Amino acid sequence: MKIAIIGAGNVGMALAGGWTKAGHSIILGVKDPLSEKTGSLLKENITAKSVSEASAESEVILISLPVSSAVSVLEEIGNVKDKTIIDATNSVFGKPEPYNNCFEAIKDITKCENAVKCFNSTGFENMSDPVYGNIGIDMFATGSSEIAKKIAVRLSGDLGFENCHDFGGDDKVELLEQFAMCWINLAIIQKHGRDIAFKVIKR
Repeated sequence: MKIAIIGAGNVGMALAGGWTKAGHSIILGVKDPLSEKTGSLLKENITAKSVSEASAESEVILISLPVSSAVSVLEEIGNVKDKTIIDATNSVFGKPEPYNNCFEAIKDITKCENAVKCFNSTGFENMSDPVYGNIGIDMFATGSSEIAKKIAVRLSGDLGFENCHDFGGDDKVELLEQFAMCWINLAIIQKHGRDIAFKVIKR
């Protein structure tokens, strides 16, 4: 699968590394594909192009941007309404004005119906290595597109997550962001450290 990752920070690069190991091709959508910094990120099956070029050439687009820049980047992304878009952002410390969250911005600006929020509920370390001992931790996805959720489930499994739980439809986006805040609170604010994760256990 060809996946465009818009935002080459810790989360984006953790996902890029895991997905290339699973056999996917990654195109980083960046402001300057020829910069020295971008060049240092390129490896086998990881290339870089402009945001619009990366998005046009991919099947799936993952948005992993700072909330403050999300709207301006989305306005440059081009015609992606027939793609699948994964929103990996969190708006818990700020909003992408005039929207409540990036998921709202994605759907309004791109007109893409196959959008899902996923890969936002834990730290990048857990995305790089989601296995604790012999237990795969869990991921969560929400959105009203079943097509997009199926892709999120597949891609989370490719990373090594044991389950990707269906968190609901578009109306549960803000709840999933608050769930991410639970991890942030425990890991960072309460200082338990970033090597903690959530696991749903059923009796």
